[in-house]
Amino acid sequence: MGLQKKILAIALVVLFFIAFPWIFPKTFAHHLMILIFLYALMGTAWNILGGYTGQVSLGHSVYFGIGAYTSTCLLIWYGLSPWLGMIPGIILAVIVSLIVGYPCFRLKGHYFAIATICVGEIIHLLFLNWPLIGGAVGLYLPILPSSFINFEFHKSKLPYYYIILFFLLLAIGMTGWIARNRLGFYLRAVKEDQDAARSIGIPATRYKMIAMGLSAAFTAIAGTFYAQYILYIDPTSVLLLQLSIQMCLIAVLGGTGTILGPLIGAAILIPLSEFTRFYLGGKGQGIDLMIYGGLIMVISAYKPAGLMGLFQKKEQV
Repeated sequence: MGLQKKILAIALVVLFFIAFPWIFPKTFAHHLMILIFLYALMGTAWNILGGYTGQVSLGHSVYFGIGAYTSTCLLIWYGLSPWLGMIPGIILAVIVSLIVGYPCFRLKGHYFAIATICVGEIIHLLFLNWPLIGGAVGLYLPILPSSFINFEFHKSKLPYYYIILFFLLLAIGMTGWIARNRLGFYLRAVKEDQDAARSIGIPATRYKMIAMGLSAAFTAIAGTFYAQYILYIDPTSVLLLQLSIQMCLIAVLGGTGTILGPLIGAAILIPLSEFTRFYLGGKGQGIDLMIYGGLIMVISAYKPAGLMGLFQKKEQV
């Protein structure tokens, strides 16, 4: 596909997303698309580290939780607008990610993944037992008048829809920029063979830290949005291991190391989760994860490149 056709295809998709709420006016349709965009944003953030650098993190819920708790606490304690509270959340998430990454990047393969799980569980337990931020009870966000400044909209989900769509497009745009610039080439070199990358002068640890920081920043943005959308957070909802696994699964299903893979993965997995929950209720708990697992096994066996691999041309032998 030529460059012009790709640009045209992307423009048509973006226009469809912009027009979607008016084509499908039902509230549930808007809610479902908001969730798809939110998880696609998290999957895209995870993909910067896991897809392009090959570092499988299963502790990314930490950065999601930091973004959610930072903006929420600043709103409750000081009345700071969530838009402004998002910035310290991003900064704090990046700092924590670098603190976590520096020692963990000394580990390889599944040892790195295990280390990130341990970090995630430690932070989860810390927040569960921290009374200042609500502990296990969590925090209810104050109900403020509907406005863009307050980041609260009570009459319609449309503002939330377009805000999360903007953040997703921003993350996808950043991923596209990374993929086509020196940073992306260096990250892929580190993924393929870290020792070989170092031998040709690529500072592997430095570039892995850059990828970790960017990944944490976008995950923190998703956390702030989630807090404002739900208006309630607790350690179980924003710091759970299952959330980190979902971010990973979305990217893997859609295609790791691709620009649109996480969006495709989210467009499949999130509706499955919502419909099983809606139609089966409590009896269907965990069925979506079973479906996730089955899909991942099928993709791993027959299409390791993910669903995006279906659109890639086969290389001529």
